[in-house]
Amino acid sequence: MNFTIRRDELFRPLQMVANVVERRQTLPILSNILLHLENNRLTLTGTDLEVQMIASVQVEDGVDGSVTVSARKFMDICRALPDESTVSVQLTDDRFLVRSGSSRYTLATLPSSEFPSLDELTEPYELTVPGSALRSLIQRTSFSMAQQDVRYYLNGLLVELDNRNLRAVATDGHRLAYSEAVLEHDTAEHRQVIVPRKGVIELQRLLDDSQEPVTLQIGNSHLRASFGSLVFTTKLVDGRFPDYRRVIPTGGDKVLALDRDSVRQAFLRASVLSNEKFRGVRIDLSDQGMRISMHNPEHEEAEERVSCAYTAEPFHIGFNVQYILDALGVIESPEVHMIFSDPNSSCLIEPAGDVHSRYVVMPMRL
Repeated sequence: MNFTIRRDELFRPLQMVANVVERRQTLPILSNILLHLENNRLTLTGTDLEVQMIASVQVEDGVDGSVTVSARKFMDICRALPDESTVSVQLTDDRFLVRSGSSRYTLATLPSSEFPSLDELTEPYELTVPGSALRSLIQRTSFSMAQQDVRYYLNGLLVELDNRNLRAVATDGHRLAYSEAVLEHDTAEHRQVIVPRKGVIELQRLLDDSQEPVTLQIGNSHLRASFGSLVFTTKLVDGRFPDYRRVIPTGGDKVLALDRDSVRQAFLRASVLSNEKFRGVRIDLSDQGMRISMHNPEHEEAEERVSCAYTAEPFHIGFNVQYILDALGVIESPEVHMIFSDPNSSCLIEPAGDVHSRYVVMPMRL
């Protein structure tokens, strides 16, 4: 196996693939990436057995072959080389030789036959969605995913197909984020799958740099996203996601129309007195508007006032200030609605004029 390629053309796909490779692995070969060359087309594959990334790029003067080599070392070599340089690779007697100008590196290899691969999708359902729409769904909801919760089905993002709607829902049991996009064509069936946290993070990273349509293939245990020269596959969480519709409150009689930037900045200033162990913020509503206050264990106090129209009975409620900030941070509408019913019920936050996104935050005792 040997080939020649410009450093700039190799580094980007190599970086994409290396991102899914964990530095510490129980199996040495999982620290490697698989390089497969056929007909001057180089395919790079990386996996941690939960997610898999495949990228391909055209090379020059190639001789077909396959090998695995350290993802980190190969990427660090390419990163250190000059931008306009040319990289030549040659495999001889299980030694991976990299040349560029006066630079020369020899890396150890492992046989490509030992490299694991995720199972193929069986009878997947396939659809194509705009990359920007999928990226927006993830950005608007993924912050609400749980981290290392014993309820493993919360450590991921629910992706749901229903008629012409593609939905994303995430919850950690204390808050919920919901967003949907309307597709151009009706989907043939209703599907619900849970994408694990790492799969969501990697997919979002990939979509940040892509404006291309994304082909999604949804199988029983895997989801695959293909766009451009990249193919990303992730295992799905085997579990049942909670009925999110029951969590979204309805019938709240205390509706506040607020300037999104003003109220976000007020919560942000009040949160200066919060810490890792104490994030509680109190909201008081009266005919004088919204009063935001925070008291921390050091007996320090913060108070902010936000003007708004409120004519109901005086009302107060407590929340984790970070949950409020996270929801306001992903809303793009200049005006938001905060809807309350009573001090023991969740708050519903909605972008004004946008029926496709909703955020639910449970109250807390202060």
